[in-house]
Amino acid sequence: MPLALRHALTLSAAALVSALPVLDARAWSLSIASASRRVFLHVGDGTLNGGNGTINRVEVTVPANQLGNGVPLAMTSNSSQSRSLYGDNYLTCPDPANQVMIGASYRRNNNGAPATAILSVTAPAVLTNASGDTIPFSEISWTVSAAGSPNPNVIRASTFTTGTQTLATVPANTYIENCHSFRYANSAIRAAGTYNGRVTYTLSNP
Repeated sequence: MPLALRHALTLSAAALVSALPVLDARAWSLSIASASRRVFLHVGDGTLNGGNGTINRVEVTVPANQLGNGVPLAMTSNSSQSRSLYGDNYLTCPDPANQVMIGASYRRNNNGAPATAILSVTAPAVLTNASGDTIPFSEISWTVSAAGSPNPNVIRASTFTTGTQTLATVPANTYIENCHSFRYANSAIRAAGTYNGRVTYTLSNP
């Protein structure tokens, strides 16, 4: 029987923040005890008991004198999640106002279940404002980090594309976690307005 969990994240860009330093691409990958087959996913604010229904928002306002100048702008987050939901409550994302914590785990206790689960993100083609103007979702990218991690990146950094992208393969009895910092490419002058779009993260085990 397939298992899947989904969490959404809303991103917006107001055309009307200077870039932050990029941290090393690091992440946590931890072994966890085997158990009956299950998947766990959190994006931004969440809980261990199945989530709280929160859809976090990431946004940026482009100053008029910087419109379309090609200099990427850091996006801020309304997430407050800074500490890991797994293990010792570690401070993985020390700057949640500029980061979104993403964590995923897959457990199994027999060899008949699939060996891995897949973490992916699905994005529409464009962000849209109230007048119907659009910005390609490919204008938004992200870097990854995790404070204190000695391990290489396990949830990849990338740029949104239309449709579904695989972000990580989660081995059985493993928990992975890192922080995403989003950037708006600001590569063209856009009509005034607030452009909204929603992406959905999915952890699935066919």
